[in-house]
Amino acid sequence: MEPVLEPLIRRVVKEEVDSALKKYLISMNGNYEKDLRPSESRSLQLCFINAISLPAFTGSRIEGEECINLKVALVDDLTGKVVSSGPECSANVEIIVLEGDFDGDEGDNWKLEEFKSNVVRQREGRIPLLSGDTILTLQDGKGSVGDILFTDNSSWTRSRKFRLGARVMDNFDGIRIREAKSESFVVRDHRGELYKKHHPPFLSDEVWRLEKIGKDGAFHKRLRKERF
Repeated sequence: MEPVLEPLIRRVVKEEVDSALKKYLISMNGNYEKDLRPSESRSLQLCFINAISLPAFTGSRIEGEECINLKVALVDDLTGKVVSSGPECSANVEIIVLEGDFDGDEGDNWKLEEFKSNVVRQREGRIPLLSGDTILTLQDGKGSVGDILFTDNSSWTRSRKFRLGARVMDNFDGIRIREAKSESFVVRDHRGELYKKHHPPFLSDEVWRLEKIGKDGAFHKRLRKERF
């Protein structure tokens, strides 16, 4: 009798052990994925939603294209979507000035110290380089930059250009929220604004405001003589 029962008992025991082991592995895999999700969801970055309206001049308000406010958003790196829940979506954000040639040694995956080393301060004896509403608070992961302006041009920097940067001021349990940086751009002295071209031209513009016609240049004088 025993020789007959022994293989049967072994088979039943093996099946039970295999079933229990399979359930255990499935459970462990599920817990592992759950453990990963919090860290993955914390791969966050600030970004500028719209581009800066150019040209930019000292003393003039910095705006987004089409004369609307610059917009900042907190984005999940994994999904590319705006983070609209959790404490991070209500973070306080500071707008700062960066070197125009700051690209990061690893592209957009720069280190915090690398970002800090590219922050531009005012020249000695000058007032702060960026003036106005440099602090904003995100609402549902988005924020609007208020009235800000440059107090100095960019000609004295190593690239002769600036970038705007945005960084979170709060500490969220050590979570690294990567900073934002705009495209590089030139900031000219406000005296140049008197001669800037309008895009599109205004009906009231003088003819020299059109592209390729310099104020008091030969072409302008000729057109003026012909009463254009």
